[in-house]
Amino acid sequence: MHIRRSLLVAVTATALGGGIAISAATTSPTSVAAGHAVTVHAHLTASFLAEAHAALVKDLRSPDTAKFPSGQPRPGVIRETTDAGSYNWAGYADVTSTAGTYTKVSGSWSVPAVTCTPEDRITSEWVGLDGWSDDTVEQDGTSSQCFQGVALYYSWYEMYPAGTVEVGTSVAAGDSISASVVRTGTSYALDLTDSTHTANSFNETASCAASTCLDESAEFIAERPAYGSTGIVPEAQFSTVHFSNLSVTPLNVSDIYDITCVDSTDTYDIVSTSGVTGGNSFTNTWQDSY
Repeated sequence: MHIRRSLLVAVTATALGGGIAISAATTSPTSVAAGHAVTVHAHLTASFLAEAHAALVKDLRSPDTAKFPSGQPRPGVIRETTDAGSYNWAGYADVTSTAGTYTKVSGSWSVPAVTCTPEDRITSEWVGLDGWSDDTVEQDGTSSQCFQGVALYYSWYEMYPAGTVEVGTSVAAGDSISASVVRTGTSYALDLTDSTHTANSFNETASCAASTCLDESAEFIAERPAYGSTGIVPEAQFSTVHFSNLSVTPLNVSDIYDITCVDSTDTYDIVSTSGVTGGNSFTNTWQDSY
């Protein structure tokens, strides 16, 4: 994979509570196939919401896996934290080549407000397992959709091989979110708490065979959805989204990727990713939509 810039990072082996413990010497400026409920606003008609939902399903019809620049293979195991490019992901991934490694990932954020134009755009924030080096996903988070100039917000979870399931009916910009995915054997607990509008919270369980869901990566991601080999939805415009209270069990400090979302020509940033501060937080910043 083409590495777009050099990032000098000192990685410590300290992992209190499973948090990511990284000190950066130099930092870079860094889905919904089966939907149920949508965000309901009193001034929006049922037909408009149905149309928006249909567009969302069309755009988010593939698993939330990373797409890498220049058609290169997925990156191999590294010996230090590195800067990486993705067409659709921005954030951090802890990666291993050993199946069955990760058992928990969790984090918190506030739903970013999006500025909408007449063009349909989407952004999602989530924590999860897998999707970096394989095509399985066990994830939960929030999405912001711009449909015909109107912003709609959702909470959701996705568990391979089922499509993404929308849960929230009253998610709003600024909502305080905490989410986690916890694996016990082949059972997964997908929990999300919206402490601002509690009706959007959920606790779901699902199972997946160890031979299918490999648990080879754990992530904290801001994403513009991708489908097929080339289709990527424009990134909805926001200011920043701050991830905090990051935790991975077990923490694999040797193989952490700092991911910047880049445009389809691998020329400029779509969403940049800051260095990790305080051992357990970072910020994504919107740069462009295409």
